[in-house]
Amino acid sequence: MTKRLASKYKIDRRLGVNLWGRDKSPINRREYGPGQHGQRRRKPTGYAVQLIAKQKLKGYYGNIVERQFRRTYQQAVRMKGDTSENLIGLLEQRLDCLVYRLKLAPTVFAARQIVNHGHICVGGKRLNIPSARIKPGEVISVAEKSKNLAVITESTQSTERDIPQYITVVKDGLSGSLVRIPTLEEIPYGTMMAPNLVVEYYSLS
Repeated sequence: MTKRLASKYKIDRRLGVNLWGRDKSPINRREYGPGQHGQRRRKPTGYAVQLIAKQKLKGYYGNIVERQFRRTYQQAVRMKGDTSENLIGLLEQRLDCLVYRLKLAPTVFAARQIVNHGHICVGGKRLNIPSARIKPGEVISVAEKSKNLAVITESTQSTERDIPQYITVVKDGLSGSLVRIPTLEEIPYGTMMAPNLVVEYYSLS
């Protein structure tokens, strides 16, 4: 088990929010941070607000490492249009995120493992790079030998969350594709995200 996977619910407690909107989140039981000083509340500084916004976004997409997340931000800056919307669009195009959106995995962490282990195909070919950027229209599917995996079967049958409208599912629910790049308002976050604050954080650093 990787460090990023093991810290899944620690992220919720540290940030004080239910990032993925899951019933299992410890925030549903204890709405304060961990440790003996967890219940102390201080008014955050402007920098702290920006930092927390970045940590929430990084955490939501599987606790992405800083170098990779910064690289994604730099790509968003170079694109035309609003940088914050570009950033969200790039994150939603990640293969592990789309596997999660298609309900082929119960969490984005599980989605990353499923991709890493070679259970996912893109355009009929296996792809084991979770951060691979998928274009709208490219078909993501479960590899033939992996269709009976318990984690995939249980996830597709779960009623915990719905598949967003910018994702299309085909065949037996084990394949689908990104229809279009979504806007911030369309993404089913478990808590409010502020990518504009993330842009401010990096532009000042």
